[in-house]
Amino acid sequence: MSKVLVVMDVLEEHKEILNHVSPDLDITYMHWSKLTASDLQDAEVIVGNLDPKLLVHCKNLKLLQLNNAGTEGFVTNGVLPDGALLANATGAYGVAMSEFMMGMLLSIMKKLDLYQSNQKNRIWKDEGGVPSIYGTTTLVVGFGDIGQEFGRRMHAFGSKVIGIRKHVGEKPDFAEAVYTMEAFSDCLKQADIVATCLPGYEETFKIFDKEAFENMKDGAYFINVGRGTAVDTDCLCEAIESGKLAGVALDVTDPEPLPSEHKLWELPNVVITPHVSGGYHVKESHDRIIEIAARNLKHFANGEEFENLVDMKTGYTRTNRK
Repeated sequence: MSKVLVVMDVLEEHKEILNHVSPDLDITYMHWSKLTASDLQDAEVIVGNLDPKLLVHCKNLKLLQLNNAGTEGFVTNGVLPDGALLANATGAYGVAMSEFMMGMLLSIMKKLDLYQSNQKNRIWKDEGGVPSIYGTTTLVVGFGDIGQEFGRRMHAFGSKVIGIRKHVGEKPDFAEAVYTMEAFSDCLKQADIVATCLPGYEETFKIFDKEAFENMKDGAYFINVGRGTAVDTDCLCEAIESGKLAGVALDVTDPEPLPSEHKLWELPNVVITPHVSGGYHVKESHDRIIEIAARNLKHFANGEEFENLVDMKTGYTRTNRK
């Protein structure tokens, strides 16, 4: 029997799903924090994230199925054992994170954060006019599963949606256009709302720099749920302080966690949450990760091609078969 090690958090119902994939799989459940070298040496498939440094002990590994969409730390040369493949959880987080993004955007556009503060201080005060999503242009940088789910919702609110991704591919019906990063500067100039869902790779490091913020429209709104390292935090602060940006919503920061003394906490029209838009905060995401893992375990047992395989050169998904 093939040894499978599940190191992510799972519910009993999830174990039922995984345990019934194939009688040829011997599945062990162990939290990643309790792993030892001996636990890892016989595993042919690992489901869930673990410290990449531990992979040196995985001499028989054929597949590492991450519970993240991001693959940072796992695509570095020499981290995975020779012959092992990497798959991620692309497709699991789009619903939860896009809903979270909508909530953050509505909060800063409709001044809900101000009204919440007023409520706590028992102040009955009209905070004035607010903009509408209807008739705006939304730029989504990182137009994969999460970005497209957000774009679909923005389109439903009446916004024109533009996407930027590594490779253009097929344009969704709800999008006005999809470009590569070559069009980044020009697209920023068109957008009333800019949302980034970028992973934390070298090529995305601080692409939202001084020039990027200067290229944005005056009064634009900015959302980041990807990785904090995609944004130059000092330049972001300058754009907020100068009034260039009308509102900012951040679920990720650089540094992260954001130090208590950092001035971002005190800047106006900024909503900050502690990297909670993804994870298992919505059970639908947790369930979808298990469904992806179960399908790949079935593919493994049947000698079939895996889905959500990651290109080790780019860190992005290269196949997504169902």
